[in-house]
Amino acid sequence: MKQLYIKQKIFSLSGKFTVKDQEENDVYYVEGSFMKIPKTFSIMNVTRSEVALITKKVFSFLPKFFVEVNGQEVLTIKKEFSFFKARYTIDAVGIEVQGDWWDMDFQVLQHGEVVGKVSEKLFTWGDSYKVEILNEELEAIIVAIVVAIDCVKEDQAAAASAMSSN
Repeated sequence: MKQLYIKQKIFSLSGKFTVKDQEENDVYYVEGSFMKIPKTFSIMNVTRSEVALITKKVFSFLPKFFVEVNGQEVLTIKKEFSFFKARYTIDAVGIEVQGDWWDMDFQVLQHGEVVGKVSEKLFTWGDSYKVEILNEELEAIIVAIVVAIDCVKEDQAAAASAMSSN
């Protein structure tokens, strides 16, 4: 089992952050395109090769995010129409997210088998998401899911903030 750590509130104005291992070594680099359309987040390995790409669909009535890993679309996160509480669904082939992913406490399953776990942890170097990788072949997919969910949450917070300031 491998453990990775992603800083909570990862999206700063620069749109750049790293994913670290237990020894605080950088394992992945994430770069966002805040001023470009469509909004994207590129996840790169230590050699700066892109392993995943998250893209927000433009001109969609409800927010929708596409996640590609190694050039293949692996999942979509989309907002469902709801009058009260924001509801999102995750569509993925053979991959399922169970638990409270809005509060970053969930498991990632592939064909019913747990392949990753995500939880919020408090550390001396800041609040982080602890990501446990149980199937290392799916590491990039699991990291992409965590980044995509955080991106959706940040997008939702920004939309709510814009609505309340009008």
